[in-house]
Amino acid sequence: MKHWALVSLGIFALPIFAGVWEIDDAHTAAKFKIRHLMVSNVYGQITGAKGALDMDDKDLTKTQGTVTLEVNTVNTANEKRDAHLKNEDFFDVSKHPTITFQIKKVVKASGGKWRMDGDLTMKGITKPITLKEVELTPTIKDPWGATKRGLTGVTSLNRKDFGLTWNKQLDGGGMVIGDKVDIEVAMELKEKTEAAKN
Repeated sequence: MKHWALVSLGIFALPIFAGVWEIDDAHTAAKFKIRHLMVSNVYGQITGAKGALDMDDKDLTKTQGTVTLEVNTVNTANEKRDAHLKNEDFFDVSKHPTITFQIKKVVKASGGKWRMDGDLTMKGITKPITLKEVELTPTIKDPWGATKRGLTGVTSLNRKDFGLTWNKQLDGGGMVIGDKVDIEVAMELKEKTEAAKN
């Protein structure tokens, strides 16, 4: 999958940074893809992101942080389908309103990319997952003076591992929806100012 464009291009990259980077929820999402009727894919996204990452560019393996998504924001461009995803057959939003990813370990991978191992909690179930092909952009200054950067990564999971087990069998064999979910994460991060830290 192609990565989403995260930030507007800046003319000058800023020096190496160490500190806390808050998630810009207006420009952050988890985009997903799942097989439908064994012939096509359904695409959607979940937004409403909150959290922060504590990162040191000199040693990204020390990165810590937690990202939370509001499940009620799930959007597949179909209101009826979105309503079904929110009920007890799938996410059961009334009982489990958020999805959380807590970073446990960051490891350098090939090609200048990284791997983030962590715990994903969805529908009250926590399982380890790995965010792969993680890329972190250089820092820039946006037109309003804030220091920004982007982070992307991809992963896959089996929805049944997290209690999303609803399905129906097709007359000719096979199931209405697949079990594997491909996910692409795109985050825009804003440096937390010293004034805000104190």
